[in-house]
Parts: sequence; C-alpha cells; structure tokens
Amino acid sequence: MTDLPAEPLNRLLAIMQRLRDPDTGCPWDVQQNFATIAPYTIEEAYEVADAIERDDMADLKDELGDLLLQVVFHAQMAREAGLFDFDAVARGISDKMVRRHPHVFGEGSNSIDWEAIKAAERRDKSEDPSALAGVAKSLPALMVAEKLQKRAARVGFDWPDAQGPRDKIIEEMAELDAAPDAQSRQEEYGDLLFAMVNLGRKLKIDPEVALRAANAKFEARFRGMETLVGAEQFAGLSLDEQEDLWQQVKGQ
Repeated sequence: MTDLPAEPLNRLLAIMQRLRDPDTGCPWDVQQNFATIAPYTIEEAYEVADAIERDDMADLKDELGDLLLQVVFHAQMAREAGLFDFDAVARGISDKMVRRHPHVFGEGSNSIDWEAIKAAERRDKSEDPSALAGVAKSLPALMVAEKLQKRAARVGFDWPDAQGPRDKIIEEMAELDAAPDAQSRQEEYGDLLFAMVNLGRKLKIDPEVALRAANAKFEARFRGMETLVGAEQFAGLSLDEQEDLWQQVKGQ
C-alpha cells in the first residue's frame, strides 16, 4: 500500500479507483452501479443520524467515513462514465455554499431569504415550473409529505393555523372508517398520515423525529415488560396480563 498517496482524501480516491479497476480490482466493487449503491448511501446517512442521536462521537467518526466512501464511490463511477469526478462534486457544493451565503462571502445583508435562493437554483436547473419540483421521491415518505406541504405553503396553499389540519384529520378518520375495500383503506390511511404531517408542521414538530422518539419509547417499554416476566414467558401471557405489565412499565 506504499504506492498510495499520503494525503487522506487523495488516498481514499486512489483506493476506490483501484477497487473499481476492471482487471485488478475487487469483483464486487467492479460490478456495482449507481442504482445498486444508492441503498447503501441511504443506509449510511441513517447510521450517521443514529450515531448523533446516541451521542456516540467515536461511532460518528466511523459513520461519517462510511458516508464519505459512498460519495467517493458514486464519483468514481461517474468519472469512469465520463460524467463528472470528485473534484467537480467538491467544486459544485463549494460554489453552492458561497452562492447561498452572500452575507458571508459577498456584500449582502444579514437577512437572507434561503428558500428564495434555493427556489432560484431549482428553476435554473429544471424545466419543471411547479412549486413542487425537485422534491426527491426517494426520501422517507413522511419527509416528502412535509417538503411538499412546505412548498405548497410558500405559494399560499396552506391553512392559516393548526385548526385546519385538525379538522382534516377528523375528516380523514371518518373516510378511513367508511372505506369499502382494502385498496380504499390504504388510500384513506395515506391521506390520514399526510394530514398528521400537516398538523405536525403547523405545530413545528418534525414528524421523523417525533416518530423515532415514539419508536424508541415503545421499544423501551416493551423490553421493560419482557424484563419483568422474562422474554421467553411473555408470549404465553394473556392480553389482559400483558396490558397490566404495559401499565406497570408506563408508570416507571
């Protein structure tokens, strides 16, 4: 490995280039493409968020490295296809940061309309004139819902306060109850989730953060029930007995 560059980033770029060499590289790495690597990229981003949530800085360092590897992997594949390279990626994000912070890198006021700047960027690179253009559909569904709602709100399509989403939730619950078949129930349930995201937005609650917290709370309480009676014995309890345990752990 002594023929690799010493500078860390250049070393990583050289390692990826060698892994992708069709003659001497790693067969698995050589076989990959943008579509097959994309799920790993998403997974690594979530693992970064998980390390932050756990306040594990040693793990965060490792996970950031894994995420950086994903960027390098995509950039190497693009380089091979003659599309762009890592330097172009770095230049692009550098230019974007300078453009989005005129109050730091230029002569601008301290009051910056971030969304107006980003909207102008989207118009420049897309032929789609819609206010909803550019929302990545591969994001988690709750996040997509919130982004679509925020985009619509910027052009005036929004309730003035939280009462509108509250009423909509009641309406969607009634429609879910009245759904005549499985497909209709799924559609109405989706509408209900969308309305719940809208209420969270009005209450300034991030739906992803709120649901992660609810997941963690449920897991902690369920494990607490298992601890009280033993995980192996829990499934043999009646529902009433399990409910009694649930109330015990809720009160702790």
